[in-house]
Amino acid sequence: MTVRFAQWTLDVQDVDRMVAFWSQALGFDVRRGDDGAAKLYPPAAAPPDVPTLWLQNSGGTKRGKNRYHPDLRPADGDVDTEVARLLELGARHADVGQTGEEAFVVLADPEGNEFCVLKREPRLN
Repeated sequence: MTVRFAQWTLDVQDVDRMVAFWSQALGFDVRRGDDGAAKLYPPAAAPPDVPTLWLQNSGGTKRGKNRYHPDLRPADGDVDTEVARLLELGARHADVGQTGEEAFVVLADPEGNEFCVLKREPRLN
């Protein structure tokens, strides 16, 4: 038996701000919980193994580099256009020690959580 990723849970300070960013970045639908959290669901046409995203209020600020982060791929393969779109939504470039030769672009969401936009399918590396 094995397990698969089902959901990415992210502790955030401002759920509304992060819902606005991540729902637009991923094209996911939003459902709010009574507890102030929000769950983001992939579009109905997405494959069944696409994880959901749960944004929950942590009450604290992010400290240091994430120990893990999502690696994203543009749906149409155009990395430069997708990075520009994510920057317009509120992401920013993040320096985690990359050299410039990597097969990804490192960004951070509006609260500083790092993520990467991959330049190619990771299974092809």
